[in-house]
Amino acid sequence: QVHLVESGGGLVQAGGSLRLSCIFSGSGNTFNTYSMAWFRQAPGKERETVATINWSGGSTYYADSVKGRFTISRDNDKNTVYLQMNNLRLEDTAVYTCAADYAPLSPTPGALSDHYDFWGQGTQVTVSS
Repeated sequence: QVHLVESGGGLVQAGGSLRLSCIFSGSGNTFNTYSMAWFRQAPGKERETVATINWSGGSTYYADSVKGRFTISRDNDKNTVYLQMNNLRLEDTAVYTCAADYAPLSPTPGALSDHYDFWGQGTQVTVSS
């Protein structure tokens, strides 16, 4: 079983930055065989993909709404995936959740939530004016 724990959310003013972290654990599971992703869901809206990254970190995907502002990365030695969020906007307010997809050696990460089997509890990001 895979366990994911997010941290780093909080309240920030528009234009500010936050860095989210997600720690992966699970007996018998190796972090570098999983693609990882960040999703978000705002009140009254459907969950949307924010960014995804493949097992090596060599391939990433970003939603158009965050391109140029957010960066997904991973440290396979620390079993951690990050989401650096810069120039935050009011519309970035949401619960951010990380997810894992068993995809060893996959050249590209999945972009859809259906690809992901394991989910964290989420961390709230609130952007104020």
